[in-house]
Amino acid sequence: MHRHEHAFVQVGGRRIEVRTIAGEPGRPTLVFLHEGLGSVAMWRGFPARVAEETGCAAVVYSRYGYGASEPLAEPFGVDYMHREALESLPALLATLGVERPLLVGHSDGASIALLYAGSGRPVRGVVAMAPHVFVEEVSVRSIAAAKVAFETTDLAAKLGRYHADARRTFYGWNDIWLHPDFRRWNIEACLGAIGCPVLVIQGADDEYGTMAQVDAIAAQVAGPCEVLRLENCRHSPHREQHERTLAAIADFVRRHA
Repeated sequence: MHRHEHAFVQVGGRRIEVRTIAGEPGRPTLVFLHEGLGSVAMWRGFPARVAEETGCAAVVYSRYGYGASEPLAEPFGVDYMHREALESLPALLATLGVERPLLVGHSDGASIALLYAGSGRPVRGVVAMAPHVFVEEVSVRSIAAAKVAFETTDLAAKLGRYHADARRTFYGWNDIWLHPDFRRWNIEACLGAIGCPVLVIQGADDEYGTMAQVDAIAAQVAGPCEVLRLENCRHSPHREQHERTLAAIADFVRRHA
């Protein structure tokens, strides 16, 4: 069994929640980047299973404003994923002594992984689950629906189990995605600089994005790109098609580690 440690580290003057899983010597470190309402705890056992299958060490963290990390003090800007990829994540990895990681991102986390890989920093590979590289109408509709759900159902209570300040976490994410300026958000310019292997996993029934996101990535990354399209799967492949997603990621990691 892998050894797990849960701790807090200071990154850019903010307290960040980090869980580490020890791996075998000489294997790369997997870094898990959560979705727009995710956290360390919301990954549940998935990172540990990937680590177990591959022998790799893993880092799972809650971004600023999420999980048990420091709550959000100010609204996100349109560039919040760029800032995470280009400032916060490099600082975290430097603090933890992680070099040349293999990034596993979901939704916002997948976009952050692509931005990091496209910034010229050394990366072993990227697994992008349900990534966004531009804003689609379907995304905005679903994010508007999530706001209604947060205000009228038990969603707030559910998120409260995972975040220090669920209200701030939710509106931090929801407000910026629904902001008119965010419609122009687009990270396709970074794709041509991604030379490492990429695996894109997309649910055919994803309510937050379509295969147009996948097609844009596959057409524009410089390195090899593999695509797994999952039927009967919405926005969370690792939860809704757990075994297939786990097998695909473990295979990808083993080939590129």
